[in-house]
Amino acid sequence: MNHFLLDGAEVPFTEGDTLMDAAQRAGHAIAHLCWDARLGQSGACRLCTVRIDGRLAAACTTRAQGGQVVENRTPELDARRLRLTQMLFVEGNHFCPGCEKSGECLLQATAYDLGMTDMHYDMMAPSRPVDASHPDLWLELNRCILCKLCVRASHETDGKDVFAIGGHGTGTHLLVNSPTGLLGDSALSTDDLAACICPVGAILPKRRGFAVPIGKRRFDPPDNGNDPT
Repeated sequence: MNHFLLDGAEVPFTEGDTLMDAAQRAGHAIAHLCWDARLGQSGACRLCTVRIDGRLAAACTTRAQGGQVVENRTPELDARRLRLTQMLFVEGNHFCPGCEKSGECLLQATAYDLGMTDMHYDMMAPSRPVDASHPDLWLELNRCILCKLCVRASHETDGKDVFAIGGHGTGTHLLVNSPTGLLGDSALSTDDLAACICPVGAILPKRRGFAVPIGKRRFDPPDNGNDPT
């Protein structure tokens, strides 16, 4: 059988697909922050954890097999995702109403989808630098969730290795590969995949903030045809 069951729905797959690959291609949403179809596997964020034939595993690193029974949107799994999402919010400084990525942010959209209404944990409120040294891009480390997408994109696709992860524990942080450690002295350019792959507002182009009106952004609720005025 070249299909598996995802919450009761048959999902076809091809040899070598992960559960995430096949599910996304078939239009089924599995929560994720570190997965991107253009990159290899990672398993960094664990939001995509599903139950496969009774055991827990990351959908983005688990190969699809015929006959698998996969549970995704269950109260137990969504509760785990909610706690992980809340921890990501409190470990950084995410102020959605004033963020240029609002409406386009995958972390924000995930929080809405999971019904997040509070932080649950005490805010850590870290003090992280903002790097505006690049002429066309800026790096806001207060919003970085350490998903490693920019690290992997720069290595796997751009071939530049501009980014890396350093430190450990609460001191883990994103590093820039340049003589000064600043983005402006790195090899990053605006047409690199690493420059546009960030799921939150950590890496953004300059001079383009709030360009898309509310209601037209990627994660805005669909227009129901009613005039809001």
